[in-house]
Amino acid sequence: MTDTPIKSGPAYAVLAARLRERILSGDLQPGERLPGDAELTAEFGVGRSTIREALRSLASQNLIHTTRGVTGGSFVATPSVGHISEHLETGVALMTAAETVTVDQLMEVRNLMEVPAAGLAAFRRTEEDLAQLRETIFDPTETQGPDTFAKNQEFHLVLLRASRNPLLELITAPVFRVLSKRFGRDHAPEGFWECVDHDHRAILEVVEAGDSMTAMNEMRRHLDHLGGSYRQMDTLRTT
Repeated sequence: MTDTPIKSGPAYAVLAARLRERILSGDLQPGERLPGDAELTAEFGVGRSTIREALRSLASQNLIHTTRGVTGGSFVATPSVGHISEHLETGVALMTAAETVTVDQLMEVRNLMEVPAAGLAAFRRTEEDLAQLRETIFDPTETQGPDTFAKNQEFHLVLLRASRNPLLELITAPVFRVLSKRFGRDHAPEGFWECVDHDHRAILEVVEAGDSMTAMNEMRRHLDHLGGSYRQMDTLRTT
C-alpha cells in the first residue's frame, strides 16, 4: 500500500501521521505491535527522541497503548464503542455550548438514528435485552432525581445496543447524553416524567412483541414529545 502525501512539519508529527495512516487503513491491525525503534529509524531516518514524541502523539489520540517489560512495546489499540463515543460526546458538547448546533438539530439526529434502531431492536432483541429494558422502568409518581435520569438514559442505550449495530450507539449515544446533561438539572415541564414513563412502557411492549413498525412509530412519537419539552426548557434557559 502506498502512503498518501503527508504535509511537512516537525519530524515527530510527520512520523505520527504516517503511522496513524497505517493504523486507520488497517495496514496495522488492532493488537498488532508497532515496528521497533530500529525499524522506524531505518525506514524514516529519525532518532529515538522523535520516535518517542510520535508515539506520545498517537497515544494521546488513543490509537496505541504502550506496555513495559520484556514483552512490552507499543500496540495498536483495540477500538471500543464506549471509548470512541466519549470522544465524540466531547465534540458534540463543545458545539452545543458554542451554539453551533441547536436543540432541533440534535433531535433530528436522534430521530434519524433512534427510530430505525427501535425497529431493529424489536426484530433482534434478546431476552437479556428485554430484562435490561424492564429494569429501566421507573415510577413517575415518586420524587425524581439522578437515578431517574440514569434510568431514562439507560433505556435508550439498551435499545441502541439491542439493534446489534454498534455504529448506531456510537453516533447516537453522545447526542443523547449531551441533551440529558444540558437539561438534566433543569426543572422539567409538568407531566414530563409521566409522559416519558408512558412512552417507555409503550415502546417496551411492542419491542417485546417483536413489532418493528409499531416500535418505530412509538419511538418517533416519544422523540416528538421529548423535542417539545427540550425546546421549552431551552427557551427558559435563554430568557
